[in-house]
Order: sequence, then C-alpha cells, then structure tokens
Amino acid sequence: MTPSPLGPLPSRTSRASLPSLTSVAALALLGAGTLRARRRLAALPVLPAPPAAPADVPRAAGWRLLTARGVEADGATFLAACAFAEREGLRVLDLLPADLPTERALGLLRLVDPARYRGDRLGEGRGAGYAVLVAEEVAERAGCTAPGPCAEPAELMALVRRLKEYAADATGLAIAPGLAAGAAAGAGGQQRVAELRAQGLPAGALAAAQLAGLALLARGAVRGGRRGAWGVAAAGLYWMQPYLVLGGPGAGLRPADLARATAARPVRSLVAGLRTAAAAARTATGGDTAAEAARAAAYRAELAGGVGRFLEQRRPHCPWCGSGELSVQVTVPDLLQGKPGRFTLERCGTCAHVFQNPRLTPEGLEFYYRDFYDGRGGDGAGSVFGRLGAAYRGRAEMVRPHAGSRDPESWLDVGTGHGHFCNAAREVWPRTRFDGLDMGDGVREAERRGWVETGFQGQFPEFAGKLAGQYEVVSMYHYLEHTREPLAELDAAAAVLAPGGLLTIEVPDPQSRMARLLGPAWLPWFQPQHQHLIPAANLREALADRGFTVLTEQHGAAHQGNDFFGAVALTAARLAPDPHRPWGPPATFTGRARAAAVRTGALPLFAAAALLDAARTAAAQRSDGGNAYRLLARKDAR
Repeated sequence: MTPSPLGPLPSRTSRASLPSLTSVAALALLGAGTLRARRRLAALPVLPAPPAAPADVPRAAGWRLLTARGVEADGATFLAACAFAEREGLRVLDLLPADLPTERALGLLRLVDPARYRGDRLGEGRGAGYAVLVAEEVAERAGCTAPGPCAEPAELMALVRRLKEYAADATGLAIAPGLAAGAAAGAGGQQRVAELRAQGLPAGALAAAQLAGLALLARGAVRGGRRGAWGVAAAGLYWMQPYLVLGGPGAGLRPADLARATAARPVRSLVAGLRTAAAAARTATGGDTAAEAARAAAYRAELAGGVGRFLEQRRPHCPWCGSGELSVQVTVPDLLQGKPGRFTLERCGTCAHVFQNPRLTPEGLEFYYRDFYDGRGGDGAGSVFGRLGAAYRGRAEMVRPHAGSRDPESWLDVGTGHGHFCNAAREVWPRTRFDGLDMGDGVREAERRGWVETGFQGQFPEFAGKLAGQYEVVSMYHYLEHTREPLAELDAAAAVLAPGGLLTIEVPDPQSRMARLLGPAWLPWFQPQHQHLIPAANLREALADRGFTVLTEQHGAAHQGNDFFGAVALTAARLAPDPHRPWGPPATFTGRARAAAVRTGALPLFAAAALLDAARTAAAQRSDGGNAYRLLARKDAR
C-alpha cells in the first residue's frame, strides 16, 4: 500500500478521541449566551421604594398603567413607576415582576439588551407581558384607548411593540419588586405561539430550532470518548444555565420556579418545543381567521379576470436613451409574494439600462405591492427595515463633509415608507427637520409616530411646484428603481431643492458581479416591484443634465449583505410558496408538508449563505464594489 504523503492517517479510535466541533461550538455559544444574559440582567434597573411622606409622592396624572389578566399593581408600585419614568425621561415603561418565571426571564434577556434598548430608535418594543406604564399622550397617538387590563399577555406584548414606535427613544424596562407574576405566569403551546407572534417572531421556526438544538445536545452527550465529554459539558451547561444566570447574589429577578425550572429544564424545553410546534402548525397563518378568509375571497374575485390586464404593451425602445437594441436580462415569476404572473427585465445594448418590459400598469403596481409593505406583510417588512439602523446612519453621515458647519435645516426623504430612515437619521442630525413623501399610507403613520415632521402622500412630481425651493437636502434611498419615470423624479428633486442644496440617491447596481453570478435569484432584481435599474454612469449624466455636480460616489459602503441569503430565500419560495397565501389555491396537506420540508432543508443553506454574505460584504467594502451604489450631488447655485 502506498503511504499517505501526509503521514499515517488517524485511526478510528484516535478520531473518536478528537473533540466534536458541533459540541465545542455548542459549548462556546451557550457559554457566551450565559455571560451575555448575566450582563443584561445586571443592567436592568430596579424601581426604588416610593417616598414615605405623602407630600413627596409624585403627581400621577398623565400616566396610564395597563396590566395583563391576573396581574395587580398596588398604588405604591404605580407611583414608584411614575417617579422613575419622569426622572429618566421615559414615556413608556415595561414593568417586570421580580418573580418573573424562569424561561420568560431568559427569553426576554435573549431579546433585549437593556443598555442599548432605549437608545435604539429603530429597535422593536419588547416586554414581559405583565404591566406597562404609558404616558397618556403617547397612548392617544398610538390609538391605545382601552383603560382596563388586557385579556392576555400577548396583547400587552403587541402593545409595547407598537408603543415604542411612538416613543422611539423614550421606552425602557424596569424590575418592579412589588409586582407579582400572578396568574399570567403559565404559558401553554397556544399561548406561547400567540406571544411569539405578538413580538413579530416566527413561532414555528423557533420551535423547530429549539427542538433541533435539543437533539444536537442529546446526540453530543451520548457520544463516547472525548467527543462525549464535550457533549456532556455542553448539555450540562444548558441544563444549569437558568441557575447560572438568575441564581447569583443580588439578582434583581428571583423567579419562584427557579429550582424546579433548572432541575427539569431538558424535559420542560422538549415539551414546550413540541407543544409550540404543534400549536404553530394548527394556526399557521398567525392572523385573524375571518380577516384572512375575507382577504382570500377578495383576491379570488380580483384574479378571476386574469393578470394580463396588469401589464402594458411591450416597449420597443429603451426609456433612458431611446435605443432599440434590447435583450432579455431575466424572466421570473413573483418570487417575493408568489402572486400569479411572469415579469421580464430587458437590458439596453447601448446604455446598459435595465427596465421592466412590459411594465406594470398603475393598477398592476397596486395589486403587486398590496400586502407587502402593509397589511399581511406589514409586520415582516417593518422588522426588516428596523434592522437597518447602521445603513441609515451611514447614508446620513455621507452628507456631513458637504453640509457646512451646521445641521441642514430641512430634509425631504422621498419614498420614506414608514419613515425608518428619518427616525434613525435624527441621531446624526438632531436639529434637522425631516419631512417624508410616499405613495402609501405609511407616511401618515410616520407623522403620527413623530418620525417625520410632515408627511406628504402622493406622487413626488405632483408636489414639485408646491414644495419648490424649500429643502436643503432631498434623499431617494432605494426609491428610483420603484418609479415608473425616474427622469421625472429627478426633475422634481431639482425643483424642490434650494440653490446649492444636496441630493443623495442610493439604488441597486445592475452591473454588480453578483447579478451575473446569481442570475434570476439575485434579490435586487426584486420583481415585480423594481421598474428600472440604472447604471451609475447613466445617473451621473442625468444629474449633470439637470444642473447637479456629483460630489461623492460610493459602492462598497452602499452594499447590502444579502446576495446569497436572498438567493436561498427566493429559491425556497420558488420551490415551495407559502401555502397559506390568500392569492393562491386553498392550502392542502401536501402543500404544507412541501413548504415545511423545503424550509427545514434550507436551514443549513441559510447558515452557509449568511457566512458567504459576511465575507462578500467585507470584500465589497474593501474593493468599493457592492450590489448598490450611492451618489451625492449638489444643485448648482445659479
């Protein structure tokens, strides 16, 4: 036998003695999670005792205390909470019972970093679901009119999530020693599903992840040799984690069930995971059944006439340069929502402009946008936008070298949606007045939240005359590609800017290498919503034609790290669309099983895609070559 050039190969016995990478990784992750939870627990403030003298008791007018069913807060706790909120400048305060059940406490500490929670203007509101103190004016703006207790903790969790949107930098949490968990402590499978969904979390996926994690820990623990030792250590750390986090001296939370929860954690976790998975499967839509049925009936009626009427006639020439040298770039179905129809993007051989051809009619745009950014898809879209704080701040910082010695006085964000950019940009430009413009109802909600000063609803060119010369900065972030006539949008921007004003634009780059590599699975094609994908050279020329001077162009900094993850998501959606989509056929057992199998099988692919995207993002930032680009241009002063 020819000897191995690498020397003798390890025997089966020696290979068995090597540590399992899975067990080592599990041990490391559990150790890091335990330390993180202890640090977060230490950062939770504890309400002080209320003043003893009646004269020192703060005035409680202007505050409202909402509690879950079975939870009662005494007057002393209410007054202490009011005093704490007023002293800290808070408008919403979630109160945690000192005896918060163990797994609820651990779950909350996984979701919330108290040290960063208040300052994260885009962070989602989180609470324990027991009691929340809210200022009357915030409750009124948020449409919270019920003065009594909520029926279930899930309702209170959903309310806190909404209230933080109206008090973006004035929402906090605190432990209330005088508050007891009471009857709200228990959580069966159905209740846990309701609570997870109230927080915008995928109950079925989390239950599957929990069960998979338990299976990996069990598999590692029963191995022999040193591999088994690492597995036993990981399983032991998981078992003891509740006590290690919550059992230390001086902890503000002292769950009454800590000893029982620690001793029985593997069994309790298994039962909870199975019950949650079963409950999630029974209520897969996660919404109001009657509302879903009505939505499905409306879609069936609308689709009875087919989708051909949603498309215009095909254009024979490029809308950017007029050339007739066109070729098909991609033809894909609606991979975003799975609505019926097929859509083609064509590339101009002369100027490289990419555009939807035939394009959607205004009626078609309304149909394919519906239930994506609002309605059925509103929560998901809001969660995605809420995670882009770093990108929003980077966009706002791009203006700094060219803004002079003061904050811009006025800024119009076009295509603002619900105003997420404006909300985040206030951290960079606290003295700037941010206004927003959008076609959707979200801009009105942004105004009610206080994320924009004034919200304009409609088409941007229609407001050009009314707003002429009023703004120092106009931004269009991932907006132009959605418009029917991007050159008219640039004309409107030139009109509303004051002389010397700044226009900042960010759009996908159709010349990205990833577009060629991933083909139809490249997420920024984003069909059927994206109408135009504009090469940077074309946009620079169009700006120059309108009296702008380009000051800065960025590619790597504008890169969105979702190429591979998005490709997996689009492919999974193509193989197994959501069986409960109201515009599709009625859900069947086969459809649900196929969707579950594809989603489960895609989990390792999503993990690999996330690693590839991280590497791709690092490379894009170093090479200044990403999947998007930003331009900053100044309107000539003449």
